[in-house]
Amino acid sequence: MTADEIIEFVGSLDGVLTLTPGSGDGSPEISWGDTFFYYSPDGVVPEATQPFATIVTKNYPGDETSRLDRPAAFRVNIAAGKESFIHWTGHAPREPDVDVDPSVADAVIAHPVYGSVGWLAVVNPGKRTSGTTRELLSKAHYLARSRYERRSAASG
Repeated sequence: MTADEIIEFVGSLDGVLTLTPGSGDGSPEISWGDTFFYYSPDGVVPEATQPFATIVTKNYPGDETSRLDRPAAFRVNIAAGKESFIHWTGHAPREPDVDVDPSVADAVIAHPVYGSVGWLAVVNPGKRTSGTTRELLSKAHYLARSRYERRSAASG
């Protein structure tokens, strides 16, 4: 599964705003080339809301353990909820992973930095995880849409 296939899949879900920062758009240079997915049916970046999934193509300061500096390496990061997190990691988000290599490809793992808040990650999804990655992205989209709808109902 390529990053472009993930972008196409998530972009086909209803209400998704896909952002890929680049030179000249005012975004921080470190984010250039990465992709951020928001649930935003009006097409405007929601204020005070995190994306429900991202694709990163490089190491960030403090987030080097996935070794995204390797050729063609990328990581999809997914906020699929506590239930999915526990299912795939076998522990609650605040509990540490034991003996998990965050650079291993084609495996669902706790995000090496944001696992403590329930994010999952997959480095270079392949045959073992492409279906699971789609399921987790769909779940994250559903949760983001549900949060959006609750906020809209509360403010309207």
